[in-house]
Amino acid sequence: MVEKTPPPVSDKRILVGATGSVAVASLPAYLTAMREQLGGTYTVLMTDTATTFIPPHTVGLSAERVVSGESPADWATDKPSRLAADHDILVVLPATAHTLAIAATGAAPNRLATVILSTDSPVVYFPVMGAHMWNKPAVQRNIDQIRADGQHVAEPVWHDSYDILSRTYNNHPALPSPAQVAKTVGELLSAQRT
Repeated sequence: MVEKTPPPVSDKRILVGATGSVAVASLPAYLTAMREQLGGTYTVLMTDTATTFIPPHTVGLSAERVVSGESPADWATDKPSRLAADHDILVVLPATAHTLAIAATGAAPNRLATVILSTDSPVVYFPVMGAHMWNKPAVQRNIDQIRADGQHVAEPVWHDSYDILSRTYNNHPALPSPAQVAKTVGELLSAQRT
């Protein structure tokens, strides 16, 4: 049996906004990598579409808390201003083109978007989408606007994946490795202290 080194002790509170991309299915691996490298506690705020790719109770195996749905009954404990205030960083993973457009324009059609508008903490987006979408001027304008507003948009890694309908491999922007995401989040948390 190999003993693992325990994660660093950290009081950092990390809020992960999970959006509706097939890449959200790998979220538990990202939560595990962040916990191993950064320690801290994790709350995952899932959009309705994210829950169609991975159930909240599955995500709950890797996080202290999972918030999903838009029921006003939950707002006593899960209202956007409280979620924003109770965390040190917001990590939007994965970030769809839709979510980037919402963030760039300051819209608030769901709880995650409202938390983005409510937070004073750093926000970092990890985009995932098709190559044609990524290259659209509108998407690039949205990314530029988010960065101009002082938030962070990580550069995606280009990845080949199989498209079952066209029976071809397509190269598209994908999530960095779990270790790289944890490193980026750690750097933003460290910069907060200085």
